[in-house]
Amino acid sequence: MAERIAEEKVNEIRQAVEIVDVIGDYVQLKKQGRNYFGLCPFHGENSPSFSVSPDKQIYHCFGCGAGGNVFSFLMDIDGLSFQEAAVKLAERAKIELKLEGPAAGKNTQLPEGSKQMIEAHELLRKFYHHLLVNTKEGQDALEYLLNRGFTQESIDRFQIGYALPSWDFAVKLLEKRGFSLNLISKAGLVIQRENDETYFDRFRNRIMFPILDHQGNTIAFSGRALGGEEPKYLNSPETQIFNKSKILYNFHLARGSIRKQQQAVLFEGFADVISANRAGVENGVATMGTSLTEEHISLLKRNVQAVTICYDSDKAGIEAAFRASNMLSKAGLPVRVATMPDGMDPDDFIKVHGEEKFRNDIIGSSATLMAFKLIYYRRGKNLQNEGDRLQYIEEVLKEISTLDKAVEKDLYLRQLANEFSLSLDALVQQINQLAQASGPKRQNQPRAESRPASYARKSELKPAYHTAERRMIFHMMRDADVAYKVQEMLAGSTLNIDEHQAIITYLFAYYEKGHDPDPSAFLNYLQDNKLKRVVADIEMMPLNEEINDQELSDYIKQVLNYQKMLKIKEKMAEQKQAERQNDFLRAAAIATEIIQLRKTL
Repeated sequence: MAERIAEEKVNEIRQAVEIVDVIGDYVQLKKQGRNYFGLCPFHGENSPSFSVSPDKQIYHCFGCGAGGNVFSFLMDIDGLSFQEAAVKLAERAKIELKLEGPAAGKNTQLPEGSKQMIEAHELLRKFYHHLLVNTKEGQDALEYLLNRGFTQESIDRFQIGYALPSWDFAVKLLEKRGFSLNLISKAGLVIQRENDETYFDRFRNRIMFPILDHQGNTIAFSGRALGGEEPKYLNSPETQIFNKSKILYNFHLARGSIRKQQQAVLFEGFADVISANRAGVENGVATMGTSLTEEHISLLKRNVQAVTICYDSDKAGIEAAFRASNMLSKAGLPVRVATMPDGMDPDDFIKVHGEEKFRNDIIGSSATLMAFKLIYYRRGKNLQNEGDRLQYIEEVLKEISTLDKAVEKDLYLRQLANEFSLSLDALVQQINQLAQASGPKRQNQPRAESRPASYARKSELKPAYHTAERRMIFHMMRDADVAYKVQEMLAGSTLNIDEHQAIITYLFAYYEKGHDPDPSAFLNYLQDNKLKRVVADIEMMPLNEEINDQELSDYIKQVLNYQKMLKIKEKMAEQKQAERQNDFLRAAAIATEIIQLRKTL
């Protein structure tokens, strides 16, 4: 999205769509009083704390703190830029967008030619699928898939296709449709011959698996050879629209199931995802021929509460599962590992044992991370051998020492003691030594990564000045005159909470640009997601929208009194310091200042 959307259009879109309807596509909402409530899609919960206000056109979760307007909801839940969210909402409201000028933020721009590259991929995806399911040329490939256990439903769902054995089918088709051969060569669809200006198709006589990005755009392909050609799988190269380290295969289709279950099943490759989907595992995703990356983990963290890893059971698969599980656990995501019989991948297992057994005995019976690590450290060791046995016990104790929960530690220590007829006291002593050697460990603290960054304990009572500042902001967003009156009454002082001060600073800038009071529109003006959540939280306060001068004066008094109290504490510390230095004249002068300050409270 390389163009900026006019502000008038943004407001038109915001007023044309109903936030309850949009969020209702993702969350089951139930009306309670004036608002609607449901289970928060941004964190796992059993009782609904996610509130949507049709009057204010905002949402807020009282559990994790997520909040904003209809634009920010789509940005958060679908991973869209602001422009992409606006386009999606405009299509919903049947509003024609006239885009103008370069976008202000570079993150919202696609590199030059990207749109055409995506269109070329989309065109080929449709043709490849048509060739497979509707033509005589694709009959052998279709029969091959059906014989391998693929169903017509899965072929359609994943838009599997077939590339003709022709050297120039794609070249001619795309050139005829007006695509630049140089551009589609950069997109990885065709290849230019050396020392020649002619091009040939990258994919020939292969079953084609389209790779889609997280918004559902086709950005690459993986082609499987029908005969004995090498390589067995031929993948698109990385391009400006296809980055393997950022893409999880099937994420766009699995997103609904992932959010509903608050769990993703991570496979090694797209073939495993398709096989598992046929078996009813609809929340499966896979990395695209690369190891798990920080970008993949970041995407998963935004959408799930836990991950089950289901990799192949060969040596490489187990090593990859160990690395991936450690990365996910370090990022604060609970991990389970589904293990299969030796030498089997998900497709093999389903063919031999059936779909139900795969769902129940493999995915449903996945092991905890620690249980998987016990299996991992046993590999290649003869536990009848004393050296191997001691090495295994030491490796397992190191892992147990990192566990946060005392009950979990006790369980695995007793398991270790029973298996090798060891003293539980000796194991506890050694694990304490390991803990001391590794330095101080945070005790009884949940990992910061395991909960949303904006999490706040709602049960904590806020001090009077904090509540006063929030109530002032509530009214300032509804009336510019109130905002400027507050600015005058503060007389150069700032609010005590940094986030509150930042919000009113943006609010004054918002009014200076001639905008009318409108909290939902102000949310669009804010760029900082953390501030948006604070504003949404403030908006959900059950306050009367009218405010009189006395109320406003009381709020200002609370804000300024806190600053005076801080000043009094500072002076009292100075007084004690003067008394310790036997400077009684200075101490007496400071005492007088303290008395005067207290009189102003």
